Amino acid sequence: MATEAGNLSQISEFLLLGLSEDPREQQLLFILFLVMYLVTGLGNLLIVLAIVTDARLHTPMYFFLANLAFVDICFTSTTIPKMLVNHVTGHRGIPYAGCLTQTFFFIWFAGIDSFLLGAMAYDRYEAICHPLHYATSVTPQLCSLLVGASWSAAFGNALTHTVSLTPLSFCAHNRVPHFFCDLSPLLKLACSDTFLNNVMVNTVGTLTVIVPFAGILVSYTCIFAAVLRIPSKTGRQKAFSTCGSHLSVVCLFYGTLIGVYFNPTSAHTAQKDTVAAVMYTVVTPMMNPFIYSLRNKDMKGALAVLVSRKLAFIQ
Repeated sequence: MATEAGNLSQISEFLLLGLSEDPREQQLLFILFLVMYLVTGLGNLLIVLAIVTDARLHTPMYFFLANLAFVDICFTSTTIPKMLVNHVTGHRGIPYAGCLTQTFFFIWFAGIDSFLLGAMAYDRYEAICHPLHYATSVTPQLCSLLVGASWSAAFGNALTHTVSLTPLSFCAHNRVPHFFCDLSPLLKLACSDTFLNNVMVNTVGTLTVIVPFAGILVSYTCIFAAVLRIPSKTGRQKAFSTCGSHLSVVCLFYGTLIGVYFNPTSAHTAQKDTVAAVMYTVVTPMMNPFIYSLRNKDMKGALAVLVSRKLAFIQ
């Protein structure tokens, strides 16, 4: 379990303590997380298929939404399956390399989510504040560029944090009070100096979270100002309804993410961090399909057509 490295013993695996030590609670949590994972995967997959197969949804807004749904499937698949396997096998261990790999993909997909939400806010800003120039300003080429930049920037951020973890020594402390390998609890376990890691969390990490969030705030400030100038009440309601879904997801995602990573260290507890992590790693990706489909007539229509086709094919 540990190998000697100079005067320190470097651990070879971490133990993920999960969400509860009570066997009955573990059974309940296993069923709950399995159901949420299946709902998340199916819901987001339906969103992607509906957008791909319905020509009416081949617009920038739905292009970003399809990418967000795909990333959410990858995001939840980074953490939940390992947790479920650990419960079934009764073994909570994860190899050192596997832990770093999980951390990398978790940070990568979380970063992509953050940038995509920023891109979607820009899309809504152009659609509402500059409707006459929307078709020429938000082009397919620009959409592809924004999505590609989101993947690339998030990759660089994830790689930076993961590489900075490799020189750290964890000695004999390998019990992670979490259900996956997250950056914050790993840094707390390290017995070597983590000053540089914390600096990077507050600089590189800030660029990934705060910059898109600031862009969203600026976009929606302009959007609300433009909507309030619309003379018709029906027009204002329609404009607000197109933004309601996105705002709901933004509040869920950024509220918990900022609460975990950008609070003072003294305000952190393992229980609070774990609850917040469940919100943005499990609950938010699961809720996204419901939020976007239930508040959107075009999406509901596309999903109804898709489901009816599949049922007809099965019969």
